[in-house]
Order: sequence, then C-alpha cells, then structure tokens
Amino acid sequence: MNCIKGLWGLVVVAIVVGLVVMFSGIVDVGATNRHSALTQFVLSTTMDNSVRHHAKGIKVPPLDNPDMVMDGFRHYREMCVGCHLGPGIKSSEIRKGLTPEPPKLQEAVEEWKPNELFWVIKNGVKMTGMPAWGPTHSDAKIWAMVAFLQKLPHMTAAQYQEMDKMAGPDEEHHHDDEAADHHHDEGDEDHHHDDEDHDHGDEADHQH
Repeated sequence: MNCIKGLWGLVVVAIVVGLVVMFSGIVDVGATNRHSALTQFVLSTTMDNSVRHHAKGIKVPPLDNPDMVMDGFRHYREMCVGCHLGPGIKSSEIRKGLTPEPPKLQEAVEEWKPNELFWVIKNGVKMTGMPAWGPTHSDAKIWAMVAFLQKLPHMTAAQYQEMDKMAGPDEEHHHDDEAADHHHDEGDEDHHHDDEDHDHGDEADHQH
C-alpha cells in the first residue's frame, strides 16, 4: 500500500513539474537552441520507428523509368534541395536555421526503403520542418521523387549539374493547383473590370 501511494505521489509531482514548465515559459523554443543529445535521440528514434510502422504495406512501383527520374529531379530541385542539399551543394540559408537539421539526403537516403521515403514525402514529419506534399501532389509525382532519390547517393556534382541543364528552368514546372488558382485570380480580375464598367455606366446615366 505504501508503495502504491509513493508511486501516485511521484505521478502527481511529475504532473505539477510538467505544468510549471509548460506555463512558466522557461523552455527556450527558439530554433537557434539546438536539441540536447538525449532529446535528439528520443525524437529521431520515435520518428524512425513511426515511419517504418506506417509505411508497411505500401506497394512500390517500378522506379527505373528515365522520364520518371527526371520528373522527380524537377520536383526535388524545386522543393527539396534548399533543405536537403544535393551533389556539389554544400549549404543553404534556410538549412542553417532549421532545428533539427535536415539530413543530407545524398548521404542518408540509403537508410530508408522506397516505401518509407514515399510515406515521409507524402505525410511529412511533425515539428521538423518537413512538410506533407501529399495534399498538393499526386502519388505519381511523389513516386517520381522517390525514383530520383534512388539515383542520388551515387550521383556526382557534374551529373547533377547535367540533369539541371536537361530539366530546364523551374518556370516550366507548374502544379495543377497553382494553375487553378491563377485562373481563379484572372476570373476575379475580369469580374472587377466588369464592375468598374458598370459603375462608369451608372455615372454617365446620372450625369444625363
């Protein structure tokens, strides 16, 4: 009985301490304050096991189509290279300000299976700066990124630059949702012009 009371006492103390820490504001949540080794271990271990658990059962399509790899490169260059770098790219402004620091995928990608990479790209990872690309990208586009990542570990800086030239500028790469938004904006603008014409007509009638 005394042992049970002691355990409950520890639980109560832990809750009180947790509330004090949470509401006092003493914890520095700034990204310039890096995680301790213990915190980093807990977070990374939790993430690794979570990804592997949730990625089970995802069927991997063929990933060796050159057009698919090139499409994946375009997405990687546009959305990923700023954080995860690439062959011959040493650092970036945004990468230096992120906590935890994003992995250099050329070095880290072989630690993950293709289905696990797909899950991470599609769903993102909470509180890491890794966004979920699933809401804005089809599964086919995400698999294209995975296809490119399979080539990344053994790619030289010269090969990366050659793909960059072959891929063309980013302006040629548009998403369906961006096109829809642009069309909507144009429609709003046309509607605004119609309203202006209507107002001018009313003014003319009023003058007469």
